[in-house]
Amino acid sequence: MEKPAEIFDREVEWSELVRFARVPRAGATLGVVSGRRRQGKTFLLDALVRVSGGFMFTATESSEADALRQYGEALGGYLGEATPLRFVNWEEAITRTMTLAPAGPLPVVIDEFPFLARASPALPSIIQRALDPAGQRSNTRVRLLLCGSALSFMGGLLSGTAPLRGRAGLELVVRTLDYQAAARFWGIVDPRTALLVNAIVGGTPAYRHEFTQDDSPAGPDDFDDWVVRAVLNPARPLFREARYLLAEEPDIRDPALYHSVLAAIADGRTRRGEIANFLGRQPSDLTHPLGVLEDVGLVVREDDAFKSNKGVYRIAEPLLTFYHAVMRPAWGDLERAGRSRQVWPRLQRTFLSKVVGPHFETICREWARWEADPDLLGGFPTRVAAGVVNDPAARTQHEVDMAVFGRDDQGREELLAIGEAKWHEIVGVSHLQHLAHVRGLLRRRDGVLADRCRLLLFSGGGFTDDLRSMAAAEPGVQLVDVNRLYAVD
Repeated sequence: MEKPAEIFDREVEWSELVRFARVPRAGATLGVVSGRRRQGKTFLLDALVRVSGGFMFTATESSEADALRQYGEALGGYLGEATPLRFVNWEEAITRTMTLAPAGPLPVVIDEFPFLARASPALPSIIQRALDPAGQRSNTRVRLLLCGSALSFMGGLLSGTAPLRGRAGLELVVRTLDYQAAARFWGIVDPRTALLVNAIVGGTPAYRHEFTQDDSPAGPDDFDDWVVRAVLNPARPLFREARYLLAEEPDIRDPALYHSVLAAIADGRTRRGEIANFLGRQPSDLTHPLGVLEDVGLVVREDDAFKSNKGVYRIAEPLLTFYHAVMRPAWGDLERAGRSRQVWPRLQRTFLSKVVGPHFETICREWARWEADPDLLGGFPTRVAAGVVNDPAARTQHEVDMAVFGRDDQGREELLAIGEAKWHEIVGVSHLQHLAHVRGLLRRRDGVLADRCRLLLFSGGGFTDDLRSMAAAEPGVQLVDVNRLYAVD
């Protein structure tokens, strides 16, 4: 099964799906495919059934009776029946489904499975019985794939005492495209433009075509015009997408509260106490909403690099950050057609400080974790995170944008490098001196092996000549610009 040409990237995901669909052993097998909305899960699975001749059913929010009716119509159409199939219950429907592959492996996809399971809570147990060799009434080789965007629900299918626990032969998460793949997908050659676009739309594939009418910035000089015509244009679907992302999550029953939490994080209030102060609530009041946002994949909690019991919250979907930091405060003006071009210039400073700056730091950490040459870092990175370092003598704290950890020859965790990232500044010798001071604090700190710690400076605005000269003479200092992040010579 060759991957269709219209599928960009996704080599690993496609190979895993094909391998699962072609497992030769007798008996039905189960796979679970999940991922946030708009990542192309349905597109991938639809391609799989098309090239293999399999069957796919996409559920909708409906009652059990209506869902069974829709399923019977879809299955009857697939089998070429003159009339739709009629099922009394899901046990009957699943039993019939398991007879689809008597001659060889055949993928059968049930997309948006959480809709069906919420209307019919017994459905996972029914599938579990059908997968049991003793319960199979035919020599079936159905490769059943359950797909859904409700991450907490899909993860729960295979956890704890759930009926399908231990039954799955595939558990595939379709993630967003990384920043380099996203640049290729959008067809953006200039690294700086690619990073600015990524700070708004991230690596979500659906935003490239359907939501922007295939509109992509032609170059650096076209970026602002692109924002006005494609992102801040009330006539484009991307304009209201951030609002719909929350509305589509069934676990979110009070959108106003969740939007307020996201607004606090987008404003730079990344710790639980800071978010609570922003909302005028107690920190304990946020346990549930923050947990739900994590479960649905819209927020991630990242541990402090140097204090595992402390952490910060970051928004996982860049479009939500852009909406809450830039669009929401000016929503009334932006909704009026034709006003975006006048409004955008006064929003740009906020965009650079609250959207691009933090996003640039995130990309720098991703580069250090997954793209950087281990020789550059002095070892293979096992953990990369931001953190805070206390300075007792000065009675202050220093924020470290990046701390790269690895393992020494004895298996102990050691600090390979620390880094500072500045998007809109020209980085100079003072930045290096500050980073060296922080390294000195860490070397005097108990429990941190930092003898071989290197210094990394990242900049979107460039480096001074003095700093370049110092870095050229010191192997322990590395300067990383946007071209290097995107591996452009």
